[in-house]
Amino acid sequence: MFNIVEKRHWYFLLSALIIIPGLATMIYSIVAFGAPIKLGIDFTGGALLELRFEEAIQPAEVRQVFVDEGYVGTTVQSTANDRTVLIRTKPMDPATKEQLVGAVQQRLGAAEELRFESVGPAVGAEVTRAAGIAVAVAAIFILLFIIFAFRKVPNAFRYGVCAIAAMIHDILVTVGLFSIAGFALNWEADALFLTAILTVIGFSVQDTIVVFDRIRENIPKRRGEPFETIVNRSLLETIHRSLATQLNAIFVLVALLLLGGATMKQFVAVLLVGLLSGTYSSIFNAVPLLVVWETRKVVGQPQEAAA
Repeated sequence: MFNIVEKRHWYFLLSALIIIPGLATMIYSIVAFGAPIKLGIDFTGGALLELRFEEAIQPAEVRQVFVDEGYVGTTVQSTANDRTVLIRTKPMDPATKEQLVGAVQQRLGAAEELRFESVGPAVGAEVTRAAGIAVAVAAIFILLFIIFAFRKVPNAFRYGVCAIAAMIHDILVTVGLFSIAGFALNWEADALFLTAILTVIGFSVQDTIVVFDRIRENIPKRRGEPFETIVNRSLLETIHRSLATQLNAIFVLVALLLLGGATMKQFVAVLLVGLLSGTYSSIFNAVPLLVVWETRKVVGQPQEAAA
């Protein structure tokens, strides 16, 4: 039987190699910008500009003009008859606005300015704080649920802690890589970023519990076998289900990333990274961490602890 958990120290090392650069970038970002990631106008506020063209216009074409002028976090929405666009971008003074409108008219044709005003952040500090509290409360309830559901298994508390550890791993990987992309690609977090992170958390916990549940079923059936053997057997029995479920979603996200609009690429990329991390952590972090806790050995050589 192929032993997956035996190489657990390599899995932990790979996770560390991914997380540590992200943590370093987040720390630098906090020092430089006051936040672990670059925040877009949804968090910081900005300017609202409405333009009406003589003919139907694609929002992506208008956005590209602003991106070329250095306003990367700009979002553009079309309104009535696809002739009017609503542009939300970073704060600017009237002179800069006139320059940008001139650039739009030069590349896309005549446009009439309907309004220009400063707007506050769509996602305030209170909403962000509430999301953080919601994640913390959800983690507590997940821990309590796993302890209750696994109450007939020795050390049920450890299953819950390992599931939460895998969830934290996925958050650190996703946010860390986004922070790196903020410097490398000038990505800025918007409201969809918060949505993507919450979705990643749900995927992570779900996949981990599937594996843990099979371990719970196999422990009474395999009494006397080393714990590591039972865990490895359970992992092999569920890995095809985990990969099949996650790969379906991954293929869809890859298609959206390649063929979707520019305004949703960051959202899809965050989901894709989080889903890949969740699939990896459920198999190669949460389960091996449980084995380490039971056997007291990071390097998987002897199989000493019995179920």
